[in-house]
Amino acid sequence: MKKLIFYIVLLMTFAVKADPSAIPSSGVIKRFEDFHSEFISSRTIDVWLPEDYSYDQKYDVLYMHDGNMLFDSSDTWNNQEWKVDEAAAKLMKEGKVRPFIVVGIWNAGKKRYPEYFPEKVYRELSLLDRTIIKTRLAFQSKSFAPIGDFFYGDNYVRFLANEVVPFIEKNFNVHSGPAHRFVGGSSMGGLMSWYALLERPDVFGGAIAMSTHWPGMYDVDNPFPKGFEDYIRKNINKLDGHKVYFDLGDQTLDAVYPPLQKRIDAIFAASYPNDLWKTEFFPGHKHDEVSWASRIHLPLMFMFGNEEQE
Repeated sequence: MKKLIFYIVLLMTFAVKADPSAIPSSGVIKRFEDFHSEFISSRTIDVWLPEDYSYDQKYDVLYMHDGNMLFDSSDTWNNQEWKVDEAAAKLMKEGKVRPFIVVGIWNAGKKRYPEYFPEKVYRELSLLDRTIIKTRLAFQSKSFAPIGDFFYGDNYVRFLANEVVPFIEKNFNVHSGPAHRFVGGSSMGGLMSWYALLERPDVFGGAIAMSTHWPGMYDVDNPFPKGFEDYIRKNINKLDGHKVYFDLGDQTLDAVYPPLQKRIDAIFAASYPNDLWKTEFFPGHKHDEVSWASRIHLPLMFMFGNEEQE
């Protein structure tokens, strides 16, 4: 249990470090610091463009959480990165995916946990369960920054849909419409990815949820896993042609995910076309950027793949 709590503390406290010039291995990053929001605190947004980015064509867009962990390991809290730029550039060069750009939205440090949490799941719990959870989370208040009633993931979704998406579509040569917009992340970012899709299927066409943190908090024996299942079961009928990608490992924090992911898989298997969702399992993979980087090409191909190449 101590080891599990250690890893939960890590996932709650991915630090945001000031980085004046992230340097991708491929392509170019356009940085927007102190991006103002009416819904959440201001933050940095990085927009990765492929080397051959051109105003003569339009691009799809992948909106990713934990944007400060995606492109440059020299300035991340653990000296790891997703290597999204390398993976995306390679796939485009090989003609395996449609051209797309990546919008990396930095997390808010100690506010990361309450921002990325599917808020309606918490709101729909009983008063007793909410009280117990608030007491547990207050005990960990040094690890993150609860505000008000602890969770405000709905405001984060509003930030994405009402502010970030319009900004990108005004300033970059991209397609509009949900068929060309996707959202992705890992751990708590995995929770927020499928939640944003189910909350706003009119905005996003697919979700990448890697190493999704299905326990929701520091122990598995809490009401959140069932709450996630109930929410997905209730809202999955909103999806129509949308794509959903899950994956997981079985080491470090990922070790607690397999039985919980199977319960989610059962909901999708019973309610959604098999060709529009998938779950990939990677034995030996850990809950870290090294593992996610080694397999990020798979969800990218699932979301952006050219049919003739598949």
